Order: sequence, then C-alpha cells, then structure tokens
Amino acid sequence: MTQAVTPLSALTPLDWTWRDQQIRYTVQGKGQPLLLIHGFGASIGHWKHNIPALAAQGYQVFALDLLGFGASAKPAWDYSLDLWQDLLRDFWQAKIQQPTVFVGNSIGGLLSLAMLANYPDLCAGGVLINCAGGLNHRPDELALPLRVVMGTFAKLVSSRLTGPFIFNQVRQKSRIKNTLYQVYGDRQAVTDELVEMLYEPSCDPGAQQVFASVITAPPGDSPTELLPKRQHSLLVLWGDRDPWTPIKGSQIYQDLAAQNAGVEFHPIPGAGHCPHDENPSLVNSLILDWLQRLG
Repeated sequence: MTQAVTPLSALTPLDWTWRDQQIRYTVQGKGQPLLLIHGFGASIGHWKHNIPALAAQGYQVFALDLLGFGASAKPAWDYSLDLWQDLLRDFWQAKIQQPTVFVGNSIGGLLSLAMLANYPDLCAGGVLINCAGGLNHRPDELALPLRVVMGTFAKLVSSRLTGPFIFNQVRQKSRIKNTLYQVYGDRQAVTDELVEMLYEPSCDPGAQQVFASVITAPPGDSPTELLPKRQHSLLVLWGDRDPWTPIKGSQIYQDLAAQNAGVEFHPIPGAGHCPHDENPSLVNSLILDWLQRLG
C-alpha cells in the first residue's frame, strides 16, 4: 500500500564533517529527537515518506547517510558495525545531545539495537524494521553449498581484478530493479526514483571499494547478544513477505513481546524487506502510537 509521493526535494540536505569525511544528513521538526538509519546501499531518501509525517506530529527527525553510502564520503576504510556506531555516537554528540529514539531498517535496525545496548545514555527507545541479524551472514548460518558460493563471491568482489567488473554488473539499474522486485512485497513501491536513489551513489569514486569492504566485513554482534544488554523499550515491525530476513527470524522478538519484556511486535501484512517505504501509512501510524505511549 503506497501513499502520496513525497519528493526527495522535500528533504533539505545538510553536511557535517566526521574524521575529515563529509556526512550527509537532514533534520525536520521540533520536539523529541528521532534518528533514522537506513539499510545496506540506501540513504536518507529511503525515509522520504516517514520524515515529514513523523516531524509533523511533534518530533525532531534526523536522518543521515552512513559513511560509504548515499551522499556521504566513501573512503577506502574497513567498514564495520563498530565504525558506524562510532559515527552515530559522534553525530548524536554534535547535533542532538538529548535521549533519542533510534529507528532503523535492516542493517540500520541492527545498528539501532547496538546503540541501545552499548550507549544506553544516548537512547530513549528503539524501532527495528526488519532488523538484520548481522552485517553479513555468519558461516554457520548457511548451508554448505551456499557457504561455498558466498565465500567465493566475497573473494571475487574483493579482488582488484574481478571486483570492479562484478560491482559494475551488480549496480546496473535493471539489476537493482529486479532485486527490489524480489524483496519488496508491493511492486508499485519500486519506482524509477527509488532505483535512481540506489544507483546514483554507486557511481561515486570509492563505491566499489566500500561494497567490497562491507561484503567481506565481520557480521558483528547478533541480536541474541545485544538484546539482553538493552535498557529501553523496543518497537519491532516486520514485513511478512521479506525473503532476505524472513519473519520466522523474528521469533526472538515475538517471544519477548509475549513476555511483556519491553518489546512490542507488529507484522506488516504484504510488505517485504522495507515496509516503511512499501506501506508508510501503517508504519508511521504504528511508530507514532508507540512513541505516544513511550512518552
């Protein structure tokens, strides 16, 4: 279920320097701060249906492009969940300085959970949308044939000889659209603007090295390791047609919700991996209702 189109031009681009690197961010509204964190390959624009709607209801909504993605710099660094947590911590210190609700999709969801676990003083709560289980799959999570395939792919991607060729194949607009068709439950949400939003940063210098670094990075702490450390309430939303992080993997959150352990869980019917973009009206409503009770 899509809603009226919110143009990307409605999001004012701002820049902040972190470790001598440019970070793109945006902010709207006043009130309780929220920080929105995108998933792999995405950017601020992926929240275009959410930022204005949340800001209009009395919240100060921040969103940023993680280092290596979107309009942020793409240095040849070793990318990891720890690096991005450092970025989020320093961004909070520079721009927010109030207890914040961290909202994330996919890898952004895992980063939000990590912030709650590792930096509780910065946090007021968390919203996880189809939360990833790791930056990459752990070898023991894959069946043997797929483990070999993924291991070979990682080696080819990181090779100076084959990496650029593979990256150029992966980032073709037609392949991006086909991938989105696979992971979005609502194909009408796969617009030309969405494809362009994902394609354009892939043309930046350094984008291929970022891709290779992320693909070969360690998975980081798992939700199972992070959840016992959190001190704040969680809202967990999950598209029930997600093939990347299937809803069966959300059982740990459903169990905590059933135990009234500070977790609220809602499936998003018919949505895939990005329900905030596929059914923003429902997702925004659930977030706002939860925030009101949290406050």
